Amino acid sequence: MSAKAATSTPEKATGISPIYIIAALFFVFGFITWLNSVLIPYLKIACQLNNFESYLVAFAFYIAYLVMAIPAGLVLKKTGFKNGMAVGLLIIAVGALIFIPAALTRIYGLFLTGLFVQGTGLAILQTASNPYVTILGPIESAARRISIMGIFNKVAGSIAPIVLGAITLKDTDQLQQKLLTLSVAAKEAILSQLAHRVILPYVVILVMLTVLAVMVYYSGLPEIDTEKDDSPKKAQPITKQTSIFQFPHLLLGVVTLFLYVGVEVMAGDSVISYGASQGIQLSLAKFFTTCTLVGMILGYIIGIICIPKYITQEKALTISAVIGLLFSVMSIFKTGYESVLYISLLGLANALMWPALWPLAINGLGKFTKIGSSLLIMGICGGALIPLLYGFIVDKLVLSGQPKSIAATHGYWVLVPCYAAILFYALIGHKFKPKTV
Repeated sequence: MSAKAATSTPEKATGISPIYIIAALFFVFGFITWLNSVLIPYLKIACQLNNFESYLVAFAFYIAYLVMAIPAGLVLKKTGFKNGMAVGLLIIAVGALIFIPAALTRIYGLFLTGLFVQGTGLAILQTASNPYVTILGPIESAARRISIMGIFNKVAGSIAPIVLGAITLKDTDQLQQKLLTLSVAAKEAILSQLAHRVILPYVVILVMLTVLAVMVYYSGLPEIDTEKDDSPKKAQPITKQTSIFQFPHLLLGVVTLFLYVGVEVMAGDSVISYGASQGIQLSLAKFFTTCTLVGMILGYIIGIICIPKYITQEKALTISAVIGLLFSVMSIFKTGYESVLYISLLGLANALMWPALWPLAINGLGKFTKIGSSLLIMGICGGALIPLLYGFIVDKLVLSGQPKSIAATHGYWVLVPCYAAILFYALIGHKFKPKTV
């Protein structure tokens, strides 16, 4: 049987369009990624951590994108895109498996190891799936297609913290008060019981990821021809460029995406802990990440309707950056529920940034598209470093004598220069021309 026949037969058998398979994978991205918003306050209690230590959850998860992005490209080169996706899913499943001994021993380092492994699997999946969405149509409407995928991603992300929060954060407000009155031995026993709550959810995740990996492996998802020039026909020939470093709009795009992912993770992963710092009970605060992601879904819907019919990708990025700046400043100068609301509304500001940034950054790369994609995936490590910087700032402010609620609010000043840099890329940075030797 020919290779072509082997590829087309499963597609005929399943009748599943490739775009639906990619949509399912984007759902997985969202569900796994936004579990971190619950894990941060949950592990802060279960492992008795300070702010900086608790944000190592985001660091361990997102730093994998920096460390593993280039190796992920090598994996895909050997396995092909479809089989590489199956491998990525299995790696995420291994990360979920590590949570079981981590919960049984309550060793924070094991939790972080599991998160790093999950991030590694997602680096492989995203390296493969994002070019699929971009290439499956005109570059001018790529933001619209990515927005559609983003809805699947954020619907999953809005469900994940509610599901995990209902299990792991149940009665934690009362439990924290109880811990203050217990002996060391009794406190350790209760914290161990709390740590065990995460086992069942991650066993379910392990099983579901394994099943999905098998489905992807046997699916009819077509391979991307990695040898041909992917540049749009109307683009200038790229043969004059001999290195990826001759594309300043791509390199600046990587930095911009680094900052964007940082602020997106800050908005989603910090808002539950931030709500708690403002005196809001965790039983209510656990829903705040869902509010952030609902805002992102609304933004994606706006993108689907408006791009490119009414506004360009550049204009969408500009508007998003301005809204992000406005909401960031408002959150700092407000208090309580109102301040938390503005952090949640950052979901709306962030929604169209990834869909607009990605095609702007890879536009015109041609045969360098894949290495450019890998570099952009590396930029996702902004989600590791910027939240960690926020936690560091908050701890320092608390040590300097500021009340925890005020310190948590002022830590959000870190968002302002990030949105300003994104605005610069939207207005000027993406227009930088490729260099020639």
